Amino acid sequence: MAKDRFEEALGRLEEIVRRMEAGEMSLDESLKAFEEGIKLVRFCSRRLDEAQRRVDILMRNGEGEITTVPFKGIEDEDGE
Repeated sequence: MAKDRFEEALGRLEEIVRRMEAGEMSLDESLKAFEEGIKLVRFCSRRLDEAQRRVDILMRNGEGEITTVPFKGIEDEDGE
C-alpha cells in the first residue's frame, strides 16, 4: 500500500541520514546515498502534498453548507 511505501521511504531516508552523519561511508557511497536520498525526499514530499490536498477537507459551515477548508499545520498556528 502507499502508506507502507511512504513509511519505508522515510525509514530508508532516516537510515541514509544517520549513516552520512556518522561518517560511515566513503565519498562515492555518500554521493550515491545522497542521490537516493534526494529521490526519497521527492517521493515523500509528493505523498505529503497528496495527503495535504486530501486533508483540505470538506467541512460544514455554520449554515450547514459544505465548504473546503485548508488544513492548518503547526507552522500556521505559530505564525510562521
